Amino acid sequence: MEPLPTGISVLDREFGGGIPSGSVVALKAEPASQSELILDRFSRVRECRYLTTVRSADAVEASLAPGDDGTIVRDATGDDPLATVLDAAAALPDGGTVVVDSVGPLEAGEGYGEFLSDLRRRVADAGGLVVLHALKAGAPDRNRIVTEQVADVVFDLRTTVTGTEIANRLVVPKFRGGAALEEPLKLKLTDSVSVDTSRDIA
Repeated sequence: MEPLPTGISVLDREFGGGIPSGSVVALKAEPASQSELILDRFSRVRECRYLTTVRSADAVEASLAPGDDGTIVRDATGDDPLATVLDAAAALPDGGTVVVDSVGPLEAGEGYGEFLSDLRRRVADAGGLVVLHALKAGAPDRNRIVTEQVADVVFDLRTTVTGTEIANRLVVPKFRGGAALEEPLKLKLTDSVSVDTSRDIA
């Protein structure tokens, strides 16, 4: 399986070039975090179908990086959001990326497990990736557990606030087809994504 870059250079180095094609990636994050910047990076490196289940398509397009012409944003808030996502995945260009932002409303639907299997197959057929934005909200329900179990790669963005800083650490506890990170990666998430090289003082 060809490694596909994430758009975050330090991760691509750690993962030997990127994430294996055909993979399902779950990005776990707090709703008030800057996790959308990570989605933006994923959407920039290849042609992308960006499915939004909460925000309007116009709002998503306005927030994407300027010149990001390879991303097509679609609204998945209609009567059958699962079908909307699957249709977008079926039309995915070779090596493309599907971003689902966020997966929570889809997890609430009937037939979610079957949907995930179908989504994985369609993305694998295109040799692409799917990124599921899995926002943390209270106790995980049954289908959130399904999301994490089916995912080949789990990114867990942990944001902590102290009196002097906001710290973002990316934990990668699961990586099928590769090596998970042995320790958290400290990121700077402002208007872009970079590695925080400042020294932690306990």
